Amino acid sequence: MNPAIPSIDQLKEMALPAPVSYAPQTWGWWALLALLIVTLVVLGARRYWQWRRDRYRREALVRLEELQQRSNDLSALRELPELLKRVALSMPSFAWNTFPVGAGLLAKASCQSTSILNAMASSRASRIVAPPLPQGSPAALGNEDWQAFLQRHSKQPLPADLSQQLSLLAYAPDATLQAMPTEQRQQLFSTCKTWVERHHVAA
Repeated sequence: MNPAIPSIDQLKEMALPAPVSYAPQTWGWWALLALLIVTLVVLGARRYWQWRRDRYRREALVRLEELQQRSNDLSALRELPELLKRVALSMPSFAWNTFPVGAGLLAKASCQSTSILNAMASSRASRIVAPPLPQGSPAALGNEDWQAFLQRHSKQPLPADLSQQLSLLAYAPDATLQAMPTEQRQQLFSTCKTWVERHHVAA
């Protein structure tokens, strides 16, 4: 072998540079990462709290769908105004609502007096002494005040006679409800569904 020609045994592997670390190299990046994690945790907690808070809304929408599917049933029509009252009483951030966040609509309804939910029907219960109503409670509202409450918490205009139509469903004779056109019934259910789905509450 010619000694002037390098042997393959003399070849050596080249040294590779140290691998680049993906970890932040300065405290500023660590602080930014910590801030990002805290932000994500806060946003996730707030979203979960809102989801629990809106449990009554989801339950009401499910019940509304069930009632609408049997809108020809008088009992379904009778329940519609009561359901809206229950939703209003379940709205959080109000003095009359003493239930914890996340309590369902049915759980709240079980503790609500029937006489409170039917406070507008004083003519039907003139001899019954109703329990005292919390000041500002939707249960104490009727006619124009109930209409104003619904509109105040609605993100879009409501029919000007919505409260009157709800009162009609609750207290009109069966014959009057049976004569109500199907289009009017469906429109009422649609309006109530929109209000339940989109009504705003304090954060």
